[in-house]
Formats: sequence, structure tokens, C-alpha cells
Amino acid sequence: MKLYTYDPAPNPQRLKMFIDFKRLEIDTYQVNFPEGEQRTDAYKAIIPTGTVPSLLLDSGRVLSSVFAITQYLEALNPARPLLGSTAEERAVVLDWNHRLFNEVFRPTGDIFRNTNPAFAGRALPGALDLEQIPALAERGKAQLLFALTVLNNELATRKFVAGDAFTMADIDLLALLHFAGWATKTKPDDAMTGLHAWRERAQATLDGTA
Repeated sequence: MKLYTYDPAPNPQRLKMFIDFKRLEIDTYQVNFPEGEQRTDAYKAIIPTGTVPSLLLDSGRVLSSVFAITQYLEALNPARPLLGSTAEERAVVLDWNHRLFNEVFRPTGDIFRNTNPAFAGRALPGALDLEQIPALAERGKAQLLFALTVLNNELATRKFVAGDAFTMADIDLLALLHFAGWATKTKPDDAMTGLHAWRERAQATLDGTA
């Protein structure tokens, strides 16, 4: 199998943290995102979605979502589990992955892609070119700030996002907070002590310094 990615981008960052934490070795190709390689016919002949990250399996099938890629890699490499060890734990992590994508990642992406001049005329990831909609950016700002407040309150009550164990849900939130910080200049304010304390715990666990 071969991974096509561009490490600095938000979704590839999520997957890179997963791979690094599990200490996996995967044949990887860094797509030249700044030059638009992902939009070329040659790339789309391999990865029809024209997105990163995408995992080309030995069978020739392509997995083009972080959800699917992490599920596949964890099934092959169960050591250092990040997706839960029981049916309930797996369901809780998946539920949080879904929540974080909808409540944090999507609104952050709406802000970024509908305001950044680099995405004029292509406000969505992938091959479909659409114009920016400023109103979506405004809605995204309101949704993102609300989500951070909700997360701060919830994370004040437990060690990690999905419970007592560090999981993919924590990786997702770490990546998303980083994305929101540089892409939209939105960061948790000083009063969000639950979120700040969680972030220190999660980053230390990811770095192996906890």
C-alpha cells in the first residue's frame, strides 16, 4: 500500500499523528500541494477524489478519508490502540470523531476556504470548483466559538476527550485546534481552563513525555 499525503495540511496532520503514535512505517508520497499536484489529471487517475490523505491499497482500492484509513490501519496494527478496545469504547471514539468533524473541523474549514484568496473559485476540497460564500465564514465563526465553549465545559470533567484513555478523538482535537489557530486566528481564550489543561495532557501523551 502507498499513502499519498501532504503533511502540513489539516487532515494529513490528523493521520500523521496517528501513524507516529502507533510507530507505523508506511510507503509515503508527499503530494506537491502548493503547486496544485492534487488537481492534476495524473493524480486524479490514481486518487479520483483529488484529495489528501489517500491510501492506495494493494488491491487497487483507494481509501480517501481519515476515518477509513485509521480504521484500516488499526485493524492491521492493533498495538497502542487509538480507536478503543471494546465495542463501547470504539463507538464512543467514533462518536467523538463525528462530533469534532462537524462541530470544529467543518466550521473552521468554512471560515478558511471562504475567506482565503488562495481558494477563490474553489471553496471546497477536491475537484468541484465553487465560488466562496462569505456568509458561510460568518456562520463558521459563530459555530466554532460555540463548540470551543462546549468542549471546555466537557473536558473539565475528564482526562481525555473520550474518557480516561488517549485516543484518536484527542488527536483530532489537537489537530483541529492547531488548524483553527493558524487558519482562522481562533484560539481558546484564557478562561477556557478545561480545554487548556486537556491540551497539555494530550500533547504530552502524544509526545511521550507524560
